Amino acid sequence: MTPEFTQLMAHYNQWMNQRMYEAASRLGADRLMQDRGAFFGSVFGTLQHIAVGDTIWLLRFAAHPSGFASLRALQDGPRPTALNQQLFAQWADLQAYREALDATLVAWSKEIQPADLTHPLHYVNMAGVKQRKRFGPLVTHFFNHQTHHRGQASTLMHQWGVDVGATDLLALIPDEAQD
Repeated sequence: MTPEFTQLMAHYNQWMNQRMYEAASRLGADRLMQDRGAFFGSVFGTLQHIAVGDTIWLLRFAAHPSGFASLRALQDGPRPTALNQQLFAQWADLQAYREALDATLVAWSKEIQPADLTHPLHYVNMAGVKQRKRFGPLVTHFFNHQTHHRGQASTLMHQWGVDVGATDLLALIPDEAQD
């Protein structure tokens, strides 16, 4: 994990969320909310869970000794207490929150320094257990969690005949100049 990789993943996250939300918007309210038997029920529930997970982790990351300035704004927002918590009842509200969260992620990724990634982060998990883990692998988990659940949401949308399009990180990795 490097600061540059964190920036790539933050941009990938933003790009993919834009694609996911555009595709999900084509479903209509009934399909968006319909329980399809996924871990978090519906497309809406799955995308909401990603926002909940991101918020929980970013609030933890805000306690990093580096004091990331871009994460301070989260202190005034939602503070989820459960992984299936519904932060928003309306699609437009979730979509607006996602856009703001993604902008925060991109800004945060630009603040990260190499030494930040090796520092241990102290936090309390959702079960109330104190944790002390190296920050770099936690950042990797953070991005992996998003990708995992976006895959679930993409599958649910595909079942409705809505194609998200390309989802590979490869699409954002620039070609290297030829020698």
